[in-house]
Amino acid sequence: MKTSAGDQSTIYERPAEILQYLIQFNTTNPPGNEASCINYIKNLLDWAGIQNTIISADPARPNLVARLPGQGLAPPLLMYGHIDVVTTTNQKWRVNPFAGEELDGYIWGRGALDMKGAIAMMLAALLRLKLVGPVPPGDILLAILCDEESKSAYGAEYIVSNCASLFQGAKYAISEFGGYTSYVFKHKFYPIMVAEKQGCGIIATIRGHGGHGAWPVRGGIMAKVARFLQSIEHHLPVHITSVAKEQVRTTAEGLPSPLKQTFMQMLVPALTNSILDTLGAQVRTFAPILHNTVAATSIYGGESYNMIPSQITIGLDCRVLPGFTSEDLLKELKAVAGDDVDFEVSYFNPGPPEPDMGLYQMLAAIIRKADPNGTPTPMLFPAVTDARHFAKLGIQTYGFTPLNLPPEINFEQLFHAANERVPVKALDFGTEAIFTLLRRYRK
Repeated sequence: MKTSAGDQSTIYERPAEILQYLIQFNTTNPPGNEASCINYIKNLLDWAGIQNTIISADPARPNLVARLPGQGLAPPLLMYGHIDVVTTTNQKWRVNPFAGEELDGYIWGRGALDMKGAIAMMLAALLRLKLVGPVPPGDILLAILCDEESKSAYGAEYIVSNCASLFQGAKYAISEFGGYTSYVFKHKFYPIMVAEKQGCGIIATIRGHGGHGAWPVRGGIMAKVARFLQSIEHHLPVHITSVAKEQVRTTAEGLPSPLKQTFMQMLVPALTNSILDTLGAQVRTFAPILHNTVAATSIYGGESYNMIPSQITIGLDCRVLPGFTSEDLLKELKAVAGDDVDFEVSYFNPGPPEPDMGLYQMLAAIIRKADPNGTPTPMLFPAVTDARHFAKLGIQTYGFTPLNLPPEINFEQLFHAANERVPVKALDFGTEAIFTLLRRYRK
């Protein structure tokens, strides 16, 4: 555990130390309680002489926006991230998830990857720019947000709706998720998020004949539930969006023949699912960028052990591809579920429009120079982030929080999971990459 500061004048050289402090603030959402963590960041920025302000709808759920003036040669560049984290309840950890412990060359703890580690890198790069230089071409904005792991009502949604002027002139931003190492058949890639799916919640209702549990109903409501859950285990129809197409193509270019040719067949809708099945676990992350997805996350029904319910509702966490709507998804669900299920959309969060790729080549070049053994690729992120809110201000977000990870660390498998951790060396790698962007950005 990190309990006392080292030489604060060079704290920018130790993003791992900053991360250790951030992890020690338990910002599990709900309830969040991000104020103490925000105050730590504010004190760090105040010490360095970086202008910042606190903005909140609730004093216990604050946000922070900082600005480092540049030379006026480029528009502002925004960095942003969230400090709330998901629960560790019922997870078995090797260490205390809120101790920020360094062990085996890693910083362990909830938020190490999502996304306090990224914030530590952003802070280290910004502090270095302020304390050592050079003066960046344009202003650098840093937004530290709360409540992303819920609905962002106290975080990005609030700040975009009420404080848009703070981001005036900004066209591009970096945030989660992307720039981290991903291995495909032992070949090294750095996916950079340029687009993301859209969040959608749907309530599925199944009805049937209720009654006494002593007289089971064959083919009744529970059988209908089982059939429905089984039906959504299968892929919904294939859709090849522009970003997914480029992601598959650039990944294939980094693979040897004949694997390259096989990989490219994922872009033939009639072959997509069979190729995904053939290539197996190595390409599991590509399935959700080629389909709308549905996951059953809650089931409600039944009042007593001896009563067969007449109604069961199932909560569905759905992720919709860019360019599609909740109505498109409903049509696909009804096609697989049949007439036994009624659907109601509880929410739909439209995502950003077609991505502005104007900053992508610079980010890719930074990755290529930092690690010549890795191949950058554009990425369609299969989940949702706060990018959808900043898109309302005309700001294109790139997932660019680079981490050079060893093959034994699978980012996706540690995401929201027990034993979340990040290599100390990877934090140094990412901080240098972000610093390079901040001093070069001239778009």
